[in-house]
Amino acid sequence: MARRRHLSRIAVMQVLFERERHPDTDPLTMLAYDASEIGDIDQDFACSLLAGILEHEPHIRDIITTYAPAWSPERMDPISRCVLLIGGFELLHSNDAPPAVIINEAIEIAKEYGNEESGKFVNGVLNAIAHRKP
Repeated sequence: MARRRHLSRIAVMQVLFERERHPDTDPLTMLAYDASEIGDIDQDFACSLLAGILEHEPHIRDIITTYAPAWSPERMDPISRCVLLIGGFELLHSNDAPPAVIINEAIEIAKEYGNEESGKFVNGVLNAIAHRKP
């Protein structure tokens, strides 16, 4: 199950990345395509994750901006920005996994797909979000 969820997060990250370049394309169509390319994902989890991010995106972006004040979303590398949306959604609006698992998943994806600093950056921002006072 954990591997399928990891792959689901990667598929959602790819959709968010692609959406920035092709905003007119339906995210669920992109997800179906990316899922077919990636393989054995948890389709229900991926759809729920994507829908939740899209629904709460302005709030998640505001929180990310608050905890990364020196980095506007436009200044962030695109992979980190997409991974932060996923991790931010899971930390703020989901009870599916403990914060440590969410953060570790995000770090791994950022390291695998981002630049050499992405993992550290994602770790710092998500840790700050996880430990914020509501």
